[in-house]
Amino acid sequence: MPVYLIEHEHEEEATACARVVRVFLESGSHYLTHADWGCGDGVHKSWFMIEAASKNEAKMVLPPTYREEVSIVELQKWSMESLDEALRSHLGRSLDSIPR
Repeated sequence: MPVYLIEHEHEEEATACARVVRVFLESGSHYLTHADWGCGDGVHKSWFMIEAASKNEAKMVLPPTYREEVSIVELQKWSMESLDEALRSHLGRSLDSIPR
């Protein structure tokens, strides 16, 4: 099943952080306790990885209020065996043809 990274950004004010936490708590979303948050370091974003059948299904973990505000990226891992094939499909050429 594909893995997606959900990134949610909010305003820098302390009240904005509190508002985001309140919405997640009130919605019963497990996103709040399973996400990684950057607020303590001045980066007012959260990141959450989830296995889902599609980006739309991944988005459903969020409260409706935030579903249109997030960035969702499908993540991939490459193995040594699949790297050349992935580069060929992504770049149109193999790893050997890329200058060092």
